[in-house]
Amino acid sequence: MQLTVVIPTYNEVENLPNLVSVLFTLPIPDLKLLVVDDNSPDGTGALAESLGKKYPNRISVLHRPGKLGLGTAYITGFKTALADGADAVAQMDADFSHPPAKLVELLDVLPHCDVALGSRYIPGGSLDENWSFWRKALSGFGNYYARTILGLPIHDVTGGFRVWHRNVLDTMPLHRVRSNGYVFQVEMAYLASRLGFCFQEIPIYFADRRLGKSKMSFRIQAEAALRVWQLRRMYRDVRAR
Repeated sequence: MQLTVVIPTYNEVENLPNLVSVLFTLPIPDLKLLVVDDNSPDGTGALAESLGKKYPNRISVLHRPGKLGLGTAYITGFKTALADGADAVAQMDADFSHPPAKLVELLDVLPHCDVALGSRYIPGGSLDENWSFWRKALSGFGNYYARTILGLPIHDVTGGFRVWHRNVLDTMPLHRVRSNGYVFQVEMAYLASRLGFCFQEIPIYFADRRLGKSKMSFRIQAEAALRVWQLRRMYRDVRAR
């Protein structure tokens, strides 16, 4: 099974070389990497190109003109991966908050589900041990809030560590997906659920980023809270086939 890992980047020059090195040591024979860079001022895009020369035919880079948002980066990456013949498409952060080794487990369960998810909120999963009580509470509440309002059958609806079978992405009306903050993860999960696709969650430890600066902001969190209600209205016409 050809797996393409889509990684959006913005100022990840410190993390990307280490992540690439770890990914290509995993026991996944046909693993490719697609970097979607939003014109990072720190030179991440140029670094990704140089890594592509080091790993020919295994790394591709999409350069976008500016910081256009997480959602559009993933949608562009998904479409490109499918066009290039990927059997499965993974999404993950570049900052090591998602444990790369867990990709093996996610890929292993994919024959038994449509979407495999790395989950912080099932037994065995957890958040960074150095996070404050309030930060953990805010994360947990945001996840519970979205999951309850949308009636989703998974425990971690805001997580961004997922492996999609290509038939799921082929079926989903990706042109309708509009969210650009981390609520993009909620929208994709909700749309897949409305279409009747099944999920399987694998527990992960979600670590805080090792290097670089977090992209999370109050504006992104506020967008998520409002957007959840909009999603219910947007996809009322979508039903399982």
